[in-house]
Amino acid sequence: MNIIDIKKQTEWDNFITNHSEANFLQSWDFYEFHKSRGNQIVRRAMIDENNKIIAAYAGVVETAKRGKYLAIAGGPIMDWKNTKIINAIFDDIKKAGKGFNCDFIRVRPQLELSEKSLSLMRKLGLKKAPMYLSVEYAGILNLEKSEEEILTGASQGFRRKLRKAEKADVEISAETSDQAIYNFCQLEKLHAKRQEYVAFSESFLTKQFEAFRQNNEVLIYVARKDGEILAMNFMIFYGPEASYHYGVSSELGTKYSAAPLLHIEAMREARKRGCIRYNLWGIVEPNEKNHRFYGVSEFKRSFGCEELRYTPAHDLILKPLSYKKTQLIEMARKKIRHV
Repeated sequence: MNIIDIKKQTEWDNFITNHSEANFLQSWDFYEFHKSRGNQIVRRAMIDENNKIIAAYAGVVETAKRGKYLAIAGGPIMDWKNTKIINAIFDDIKKAGKGFNCDFIRVRPQLELSEKSLSLMRKLGLKKAPMYLSVEYAGILNLEKSEEEILTGASQGFRRKLRKAEKADVEISAETSDQAIYNFCQLEKLHAKRQEYVAFSESFLTKQFEAFRQNNEVLIYVARKDGEILAMNFMIFYGPEASYHYGVSSELGTKYSAAPLLHIEAMREARKRGCIRYNLWGIVEPNEKNHRFYGVSEFKRSFGCEELRYTPAHDLILKPLSYKKTQLIEMARKKIRHV
């Protein structure tokens, strides 16, 4: 079994999407997005004697004040019961991190949280990270259920908001134009100001949109009333999963409860594409009322979603002295940002 760089997108995506736990975090296009921002990336796969991929991981090198590190979110994708494969892949990950002269490697595997998964991280020499890498606690809807079944499981408040938007004749469209992502960026700036968070740059969002648009993996859902934009969702469709990546709204959008209707339309499209899962992404504990994501978490819970806990981010430390600086900075940021 050899571990090599993968150069063909179809070969990569065919392997990743054949794993039910996978999502866009290990997709080919997500790393094309990182490349477009000037980041170094790695795409490595283990192949068997028939040149068939049997394990893979993609990562991006991040350079920040807290240190230089290789980030592997939602991966590796492999048979987590095969010790030989696991050890070989993590040996290769370590070599890749050293090759980029990283201080550490941060991995958030696509493994459900359990004592067994935590024990495995320890055996591999990894330490729980001070900060998260992508989402670790997510709200999931099973799209093998009918729309009627999902609505029955949703809260009364969610169904009431949905009816309100429908009675108000809120119109929904799914768009992929340059104008759509421009409108999204402008609304996000207003939304961020109202909700008091730092907005993503227009370049960041646009490059991400363009990367996924190339292979028809993204749609911007827009809610309008009388021609005015009320709310927008940035949706990614990849393999078995539809991902609610970003969502923004105006004050008028909140008044007309446009958001639930956006999600219902996105779920309908996801089913057409063969997705079996609708990932609402990050939620926090019900008792974390001071957390900045508490409000949006309660909104996501109103869908009646199942709650999935991934094994949290773990670090493979390559430079212990540099890593101590990372720990101090990230612990301080975590406290300041209430995350």
